[in-house]
Amino acid sequence: MVKHIVIYQLREDCDKQAAVQEISQALEPLVGVIPGLQWLEVCPTYQGDADYVLYSEFDSAEALAGYQVHPDHVAAKEVVHKYVATRMAADYEYCFYQLGGLGLLSHKL
Repeated sequence: MVKHIVIYQLREDCDKQAAVQEISQALEPLVGVIPGLQWLEVCPTYQGDADYVLYSEFDSAEALAGYQVHPDHVAAKEVVHKYVATRMAADYEYCFYQLGGLGLLSHKL
C-alpha cells in the first residue's frame, strides 16, 4: 500500500472554508473511479501553517502514477489550482509490519 499526503496553503484572497469544500467535492468522488485508489479524504487543518490536507491510499506506486495522469484527476486538479498558494507532498509505502509493528512505536526517534 502506498500513501500519498499533500499539505496545502490556500490563497489569502479566497473563502478558505468554501474552497476546501469545493476541492473535497472534486477529489473525494474519485475513489472507485480511478483504479487502485482505495481511500481519499480532504480535510481542513486546525493548527499549523497549512489550510488543508489531502490523504490518500493506493494499491501500489503504479496505481499512484496512474492516478496522477488519470483524466478525472487532471480535471479535479483544475479546481485545486484555483485556490492553492503552496503545496508540499510526500508518498511512502506502508511499512508497519516491515519495521516490527508496535515495537517501533515504543522507540523514541
